[in-house]
Amino acid sequence: MDHDSPPDDDAALFRAAVGEVRPVRQDRHAGRGKPPRPHPQHSEAADREVVRDLMSDPFGGTEVQPGDELQFARTGLQRNTYRKLRRGQYRLDGELDLHGMTTAEARQALALFLLEARDLSWRCVRVIHGKGLRSSNRGPVLKGHVAHWLTQRDEVLAFCSARPADGGTGAVYVLLKR
Repeated sequence: MDHDSPPDDDAALFRAAVGEVRPVRQDRHAGRGKPPRPHPQHSEAADREVVRDLMSDPFGGTEVQPGDELQFARTGLQRNTYRKLRRGQYRLDGELDLHGMTTAEARQALALFLLEARDLSWRCVRVIHGKGLRSSNRGPVLKGHVAHWLTQRDEVLAFCSARPADGGTGAVYVLLKR
């Protein structure tokens, strides 16, 4: 058989295309090693975000009175969505009560609560800040701070004072991004 001419049969054609082969000593796949332990990046990032929030609050307070209603809506939020929030027509997925907390404790609790709400895909929550009736002549302390903190959070689409049955001007409904 001439080595320059192409072979006629398929097996010979295959051997010519593959070339020289050597036998395999083991035909088992070694597999992968043990996978690395999971590293909770999300919770570490959330912790860093809370600490960053706690360290950066130049807000000094506002002239909010006990009976004042709080309201805020991001640009682009539909009026019907905000109206539904004001009427208390969203199911409340969670609640945070800040009564008796210092400003620092309340800020940290709110930041952690909003992170939890995001992780659990909650849509609407209630934050009870109180009316500030026991704050003497200073007016409500937490009420103004809560309003300020909520406007700083990207996940907050809107908030407004709750209906009287849900705390009135001592609480807010908070609508969160999906």
